[in-house]
Amino acid sequence: QIKPKESPNRKACCFFLLSCASHPPRSQFDPLAPLPIHPPPPAAQSGRRRPDSRGFGRGLALPGVGNPRSTAAATMFWRMTGLSAASPVDTILDKENFTLEELLDEDEIIQECKALNTRLINFLRDKAQVEQLLRYVVEEVPDDAEKKRSFKFPFIACEIFTCEIDVILRTLVEDEELMDLLFSFVKPDHPHSTLLSGYFSKVVICLMLRKTAPLMNYVQEHPEIVVQLVDLIGITSVMEVLIRLIGADETIYSNYADTMQWLENTDVLGMIADKFSSSDSPEVHANAAEILCAVTRCAPPSLAAKICSPSFVGRLFCHALEGSRPKSVLVHSLSVCISLLDPKRLASASYQAFRSNVSHGALVTASPETVDGMLESLGNLLNLLDTSTAENVLPTTYGCLRPPLGKHRLKIVEFISVLLTVGSETAEQELISQSAIKRSIDLFFE
Repeated sequence: QIKPKESPNRKACCFFLLSCASHPPRSQFDPLAPLPIHPPPPAAQSGRRRPDSRGFGRGLALPGVGNPRSTAAATMFWRMTGLSAASPVDTILDKENFTLEELLDEDEIIQECKALNTRLINFLRDKAQVEQLLRYVVEEVPDDAEKKRSFKFPFIACEIFTCEIDVILRTLVEDEELMDLLFSFVKPDHPHSTLLSGYFSKVVICLMLRKTAPLMNYVQEHPEIVVQLVDLIGITSVMEVLIRLIGADETIYSNYADTMQWLENTDVLGMIADKFSSSDSPEVHANAAEILCAVTRCAPPSLAAKICSPSFVGRLFCHALEGSRPKSVLVHSLSVCISLLDPKRLASASYQAFRSNVSHGALVTASPETVDGMLESLGNLLNLLDTSTAENVLPTTYGCLRPPLGKHRLKIVEFISVLLTVGSETAEQELISQSAIKRSIDLFFE
């Protein structure tokens, strides 16, 4: 017995001795090993506590004291399967008849995919399941469809692909029909919602990273895909696919040289540049410039030579100086020219950290011929800095701007400043002769 006012140390010793009563002799077990904790008796499990007014062990079942169950019973308690909750995904897989929708509706499916649940993966790798997952990613649903079908199922389907499970991706890239279904999204007669465009982009980029050769071979065999992607360049998610597809991204393909060779025979850069002329959308102009600037920073050799050529530069200025075109064409065309002159100018710090460690592409350096091609249009650009005939007025709290400077004039001044830094004596002489520096200073005071 433990008296009411015993010291805590004596209580602990008594508890130790009572615990040893139901265990083998000391010689048969490690005296330093922790003692197992036994489950409470039925009375305690049902919510009733053992009568113990003295506080020690209140509500606790002491082994060998008023507990008829032995150590074996306690061991069986911890081995009861009911104590380890089964995965809801496994519960669904245990059914005789279940559907893909039941699995997609289960919140833990992505976790189980990342944990490489064998039964789940063996079910999802089947062609019929991969096809249904693709349909969730690329097919629009009616406006009155369930929210799960409109939002949850496409999201979960995309996440399953981006878990990068090899057998599932292999099922996709090795089947022509499934690849046709995936790229049916970029067809002109297909709706292109922003939501599904993002999911499509993630799946294709995942294939680029993990199944580079099969994907590039498929695109090479279907050259219309490049044209369709360029037509959708105004969608940022599609633009990201195109950047990676033409190799203008920091991603290094294991078989880079082989997969990118076919680009030499395409006019993908010309198709992108022509978007400055064929579209009035500022988003299209901005995304086209983003791709071309990416090429100047990190280009496959086949594209680097083309984008630096005087003919390509002339093509850009031809679009930029069309009088009827939106000002966004001029702004973004000049952004490409500035990136050609100084590729590091628009590159972020993280990108430069990457460039210091890899050499799969080369920074494009503007040749004297490229600079000379730009100087041919310098006079027409400087004419746009003239504000004497401008009629638009912008009232402000500190007065009226007649006219406001505008993004296009600011971009022209930036272009002039970059021309001054490339170290071309011809460019410096041309800027001086056409009073470009004087005009820029006058604009500052105006």
